[in-house]
Formats: sequence, structure tokens, C-alpha cells
Amino acid sequence: MPSYHHEIATTFGRDGAWGTWVGRWTAEEGRHGVAIRDYLTVSRAVDPIALERARMVHMEGGFQTEYGTMLQQLAYVSFQELATRISHRNTGRASGDPTCERLLAKIAADENLHMLFYRNLLKAAFDLDPNQTMRAITDVVTTFQMPGSTIEGFTRKAMIIAHEGIYDLRLHLDDVLMPVLRQWAVFDKSDLDGDGAKARDELAAFLEKTDATAARFVERREERRARAAAMR
Repeated sequence: MPSYHHEIATTFGRDGAWGTWVGRWTAEEGRHGVAIRDYLTVSRAVDPIALERARMVHMEGGFQTEYGTMLQQLAYVSFQELATRISHRNTGRASGDPTCERLLAKIAADENLHMLFYRNLLKAAFDLDPNQTMRAITDVVTTFQMPGSTIEGFTRKAMIIAHEGIYDLRLHLDDVLMPVLRQWAVFDKSDLDGDGAKARDELAAFLEKTDATAARFVERREERRARAAAMR
């Protein structure tokens, strides 16, 4: 949380309404982390020593965003908060533990409120500067990574999560990117020109490519599952 607080506070500022929001957001996200960590420790769902060592490595490495403007940051957190909501909710369902599912459902509800706040702000930004807002969205969508991508062994862990259907490229496209983009009506905007229109074209091409990649992944995953089932 220290790194994440620093990044968002540096971009949004610590004064006035933004300072109030940043402080509240940090407190809520910190509470989420404490609740999940306490559950894992008490339930012994994972090795608590390994968990703490992994946490220390991640915290020492820190996090630094690649998005330097407020519009980019707003676009990023609009997608990231929704992605977190979905992954938490699906993790709870997959756990087979009613306590875990209730905990993660509550956290997911908080994440959804965060998403709505950021999404509505960026929607309003379209009224002020549609071209810069469109460029920021495309820059984020085409380079999106979850904050946890700096966790040790993240790629392997992400593949396990994707294989289990908790969070994969299909979900990222269908349940995160497209719903938010539809709310912003990016493909219905008639006031884009120059770099804004170019950014929208880039976004459309990226989404088409992502859809094809997601379809291949799902197809191969189903083939792997079918082979595994046949061997039982």
C-alpha cells in the first residue's frame, strides 16, 4: 500500500476533495489486504511463512506506475478496480469455503464502488477534452497490467488463475474492458478528431486482436480439460 498510495497521491494530490478521496481509498484497500491476510493466516489456506516472505519481497520492490497523467491514471483504475472485483468474486466462489466467499464478496462490493467513482470521473472528462481522454484510454487498454504483475512468480500464478477460469483474457475483455468502454460510449463519439480519432482506431484494432487471442486460449483450455478428464 505505501507505493500505491504514493503513486495515486502524487497524481491526484493530497489537498481538498482529492486528498480526502486518496486517504479513504488507501484506508479501504489496506483493510482489504489485512482481512485477506488474516483469513489466510487463520485458515492456513497457504503457508503463512511463505506468504509473509513473498509480501516482504513485493513490498521492498515497490510499485511505480507507467502512467504519468491524471487521465491515464483514471482510465487505469477504472479498469483495474473492476478487474479486481471480478477476480475476488470468482476466487471466493472457487474456494469452496463459505467464509472465504462472504469475505471476498464484501471486498468485491467495495472495489465496485471504487470503479464507479473513477469511471464516472473519466466519463465527465470526455465532455472537457474528448481527444485527450480517448488517447489516455487507448494507452491504458493496450498496455494494461494488474498491480500484482510485479509479484514474484506472477506469470506462473496468472496462468494457474486463468486455467481455473478465475480471471483470464476472455473475462478481461468481456467483463472488464467492454462494459466500461460501452459506458463511456467510445465508439459512438462524434466529437473526436486528430489524435483522438486515431486512438479510437488503435483501440478497435487492439480489441479485435485480443478477442481472437482470447478465443484461442479458451479453446485450448477446453482441450486440456477434456484430455485430463479422459485420463481419469
